[in-house]
Amino acid sequence: MTARIETESAFPTVPLGSIVDFLDHMRRPVKSTERAEGPYPYFGANGQQGTIDSFIFDEPLVLLAEDGGHFSTPERGIAYRISGKTWVNNHAHVLRPRVGVDANFLCRVLENRNVTRFITGSTRAKLTKAGAARIPVPFPAIAQQRQIAQVLDQVDALRVKRREALACLEELAQSIFYDMFGDPVENPKGWDRIPLADLLDRIDSGKSPVCLDRPAVGEEWGVLKLGAVTRCVYRPAENKALPEGVAGEVENEVRVGDLLFSRKNTIELVGAVAYVRDTRERLLIPDLIFRLVPKQNARIDKVYLHGLLTYPSKRGKVRSLASGSAASMSNISKAKLLNLECEVPPLELQIEYAARVNMIEAVKSSHLAHLAEIDALFSSLQYRAFRGELCPAEVAAVD
Repeated sequence: MTARIETESAFPTVPLGSIVDFLDHMRRPVKSTERAEGPYPYFGANGQQGTIDSFIFDEPLVLLAEDGGHFSTPERGIAYRISGKTWVNNHAHVLRPRVGVDANFLCRVLENRNVTRFITGSTRAKLTKAGAARIPVPFPAIAQQRQIAQVLDQVDALRVKRREALACLEELAQSIFYDMFGDPVENPKGWDRIPLADLLDRIDSGKSPVCLDRPAVGEEWGVLKLGAVTRCVYRPAENKALPEGVAGEVENEVRVGDLLFSRKNTIELVGAVAYVRDTRERLLIPDLIFRLVPKQNARIDKVYLHGLLTYPSKRGKVRSLASGSAASMSNISKAKLLNLECEVPPLELQIEYAARVNMIEAVKSSHLAHLAEIDALFSSLQYRAFRGELCPAEVAAVD
């Protein structure tokens, strides 16, 4: 799904500040170390950040990221709805819709909005209250607002269901791993523990040249961003194009079957591992991503190794190898990674596990293709809805 930019609209357009009340003066940040967990959700720029034992708000509201939001990738969402007893920190604007404004409609207007021209700050992007108040908002009659919100909610519900199905498939893969091998850190079945150095032929690392601020297209070469592996699923679209006339080094090109490892990131995200099942050509690994290359005769299957290194308890062990403070990027050196002990069951069991995971991945691929179609439909409906071109009957057959 792409970010929605401003378009011509058949509806009147008004500044956001004229149709909402900002309740920013009521929000209060609480450090995680000082926050007592409780029954009330604690919200920040990008959603719920935990729970707390008290609340500030108790009504339907719209939250719009102030700083720390996905302003460079608004397709991930920069606004969302909350209701009931809640607490909000100082990283999200709190918007109370005025009379004649539907909260659901308002959220749909803002959630994927490209607000680049209202952003300030050279080191940390910030959408100030003054900037947010100037955002132009299409403003149809309340009945049309509700109609538009209802149509978009219907399609979004399909996206939610598809994502839930994908999450279940992900849990199934981890469940199969546990059933076959047990928790790797506890190692209840007593599998051999072998240093990763004895399983790998080598660890490749690429380069990070100066790139353009956009993904590669056509025959262009591109360099992967950390986001290509951050979620432990390979995402080839997360790349930046090399400048015209700069050729990529073929030895660093990503290939199907590669096992990619992020050696540097925040402490929560460092050490992510992704198995490449499909990729476009002419994508390169950067210096922040390793390629793990098993020995030809090693008794290790790459699909199994991916399952091992992404299993939650083992992932924690991998993260513990990182150096660097909590406030900076953490790094895992080749030397430390090579010393990591890996639980290695018989190869035939690994191959059986890989076959079962491959079947799950085939189903996931089908779900992802359908999700992409629904995302495209949602983006199209968003675009047309706020231009005043949406007909609710168009989505009646979508199910």
